[in-house]
Amino acid sequence: MQSELIKWKGGVVIKTRIPELRRERKLSQEELARAVGTTRQTITSIEVGRYTASLPLAFKIARYFGLTIEEVFDFSELEGEVHSGRISGTH
Repeated sequence: MQSELIKWKGGVVIKTRIPELRRERKLSQEELARAVGTTRQTITSIEVGRYTASLPLAFKIARYFGLTIEEVFDFSELEGEVHSGRISGTH
């Protein structure tokens, strides 16, 4: 499984399989964008790491490919940050 690296706002790297999934399906950024209700520029920005997909958009992208969000976006780096105490939630 090949993933593209995305640097999250907190400095954590989130990997995405969107380019790989598009290539497998011979799908352009424009076609994916139309299918999930966004712009080609947004898809480009997600793929190159300028933008982190919102939860609703990540869900739409994952559903389009018939996958879960975790199968499209790899949050293991973020989970490491949470478990190490560098990111904490408020209750």
